[in-house]
Amino acid sequence: MRTVDLIHRKRDGEELSAAEIAFLVEGYTRGEIPEYQMSAFLMATFFAGMSDREVSALTESMIRSGESVDLSEIPGVKVDKHSTGGVGDKTSLISAPLAAAAGVVVPMMSGRALGHTGGTLDKLESIPGFRTDLTVDEMKTQLAKTNLAFIGQSPEVAPADGRMYSLRDSTATVESIPLIASSIMSKKIAEGVDAVVLDVKVGSGAFMKKQVEARRLAQMMVGIGRRVDKRVQALITDMNQPLGYAIGNALEVMEVSQTLQNAGPSDLTRLSLELAARMIFLGRITKTLDEAREVAQQKLLDGSGYRKLKEVIAAQGGNPQVLDRFDMLPNATGAREIASPRGGYISAIEAESIGNASQMIGAGRDIKEDAIDPAVGVILEVKVGQKIEAGSVLCRLYYTNEERLEEAADMVEDAFRISQSAPEERELILEVVG
Repeated sequence: MRTVDLIHRKRDGEELSAAEIAFLVEGYTRGEIPEYQMSAFLMATFFAGMSDREVSALTESMIRSGESVDLSEIPGVKVDKHSTGGVGDKTSLISAPLAAAAGVVVPMMSGRALGHTGGTLDKLESIPGFRTDLTVDEMKTQLAKTNLAFIGQSPEVAPADGRMYSLRDSTATVESIPLIASSIMSKKIAEGVDAVVLDVKVGSGAFMKKQVEARRLAQMMVGIGRRVDKRVQALITDMNQPLGYAIGNALEVMEVSQTLQNAGPSDLTRLSLELAARMIFLGRITKTLDEAREVAQQKLLDGSGYRKLKEVIAAQGGNPQVLDRFDMLPNATGAREIASPRGGYISAIEAESIGNASQMIGAGRDIKEDAIDPAVGVILEVKVGQKIEAGSVLCRLYYTNEERLEEAADMVEDAFRISQSAPEERELILEVVG
């Protein structure tokens, strides 16, 4: 079996066998297949796609590349939540503490920034001292104590995905539906959870631009879960404008704190509560989804979720006071206001442009080796549907380096669309799959 032959066949749209996919995954994980060949295979997959059989084989091969975690010694149903990536999407840092406060065991294996989208690990690591590199044993100990642990991709769990995840970001193959599905589900299955709640983003700020694509991805992941007896539900949610007001790592942690104190943006609060409710329902804390929604709301209003996040920050080496004192988080040295050239209604805010501008000033990565500046980003002052006057502030860019500031400022200004009539209101949660 030769790697180049498999690349050739996939390029031409042929279906590979489970053994052939295993050969590629195992060879790459062991370092026998070089990055340039795996990059070619990823690009071939991007264009040619994969059958359901191939996706299942790829997922299983990535799981077998490492260890599967056994969480059976910890009482309770284990539920994880995952987003396919958006701009300003910090729901994991809100929904997970709410669910954990309700009694759900939540092993959160999260990712880093991909392209124009942020990463949960990067946001958490903007908290000084916060550790995401927990060992499996450390994760288990913490879950038993707090019901919640945020961990990164470990060398033990699905290491093939860890390597391919970074490579996808630097080879423009992030948006491939089969690669997204196998990446997410291999981690979730290998980490030993019983159920998964998925937030599949669609729109200008998502990797899936069309709802039919988002539905296909959601169905593919739900199908993978069902084949291995995992309960999976997927929400398809709108990402045509950023979620909340904050885009950028430390800035988003600040907004998480406000939201868990019931003082956050309405769209972020609404979606986080629904995701938490589904985690609570799949975690069998309640018998119905409506009861789960009531529990999630209660955990927000009584401060339980806020206290839970503080507890987890302390457990993972950070200072929980950062949620009260934002000056303890990394702060930018400069700010640039973007003013509206005319009055009217905000008809659109191109989320991808906002994400790209934020990445440009240091909040994301161009290549996988890039360091992230946790202090920088964008704070919106308006949302779609809002009426504004000429000269009013649309958003502020927070920066520590002026090298690409002008380019980023122009990109942000172009992201706002202003019309003379109010746009039709768009639903935040578009569909439920599973």
